[in-house]
Amino acid sequence: MESNDLTIVIVTFKSEEKIFSCLNSIPREYKVIIVENSSNLDFKKNIEKKYSNVKCILTGDNKGYSVANNLGLKQVKSKFALVLNPDTEIEQKSFENFFSFSNQNQDFWLLGPGNDKEKENLYNKQSIIEVENLKGYAIFFNMKKFNNNFFDENFFLYFEEIDLCQRVSMQGGKIFLDSEIIINHEGASSVKNYENLELEKSRNWHWMWSTFYYHKKYKGFLIAFFIILPKLLSSFVKIIFYKFTLNKEKKDIYFCRLSGILNSMMGKKSWYRPSLD
Repeated sequence: MESNDLTIVIVTFKSEEKIFSCLNSIPREYKVIIVENSSNLDFKKNIEKKYSNVKCILTGDNKGYSVANNLGLKQVKSKFALVLNPDTEIEQKSFENFFSFSNQNQDFWLLGPGNDKEKENLYNKQSIIEVENLKGYAIFFNMKKFNNNFFDENFFLYFEEIDLCQRVSMQGGKIFLDSEIIINHEGASSVKNYENLELEKSRNWHWMWSTFYYHKKYKGFLIAFFIILPKLLSSFVKIIFYKFTLNKEKKDIYFCRLSGILNSMMGKKSWYRPSLD
């Protein structure tokens, strides 16, 4: 295997504080496609000037995780792709370990890196195990298995990788974790000003929307309704509680949770977008 057999796809959105550490951990012989969910031309120019191996695509506005990753993946010409979050760093030996894995397991569909907790709980001294789901911060794709059919673009945020793994499993595809591939993930820090209230409201809205949509997709409306019902009732009660206790921030967050549920139940698209400017 050669370095041109792997392309790395990174979706960014206001990730200026994290992306450079990520890119610095990637050897320059690997091609990187960044899909920036904005029209930030300065970001594109700065990145491409500093990193000769990086191509940056601007979406124009915030398209979300699924659409942006699909845009990047459809540009990939190599045998394999790595979808990577911007708040990650790759240990150098992991590239060699990935190619070692792919040589020995040519029929895989998806592969995720291991970490110490997973190794302790799952591996039982095996470096490679077959699994049902992967975490979305780092996923290797065997591109020939997908025919340009990657993430469900109805998801804006959350459940995208769970849905992807579900569809791969339904087709009989194999999904693995390899503890010899180490990708450090800071977690919940890809976006600048992570504690911004607007971002918190957006996360709550999309978590509820995606939860109902995912369960409806595979289990039908009725079962999805009973799964989401406790969250629906809880959100309604907490809106009233925080209204009377004059906690506007909490009231707004739970209103977004309720709105996400109701919009998903009514079959409306995942339309909510945070205002972070």
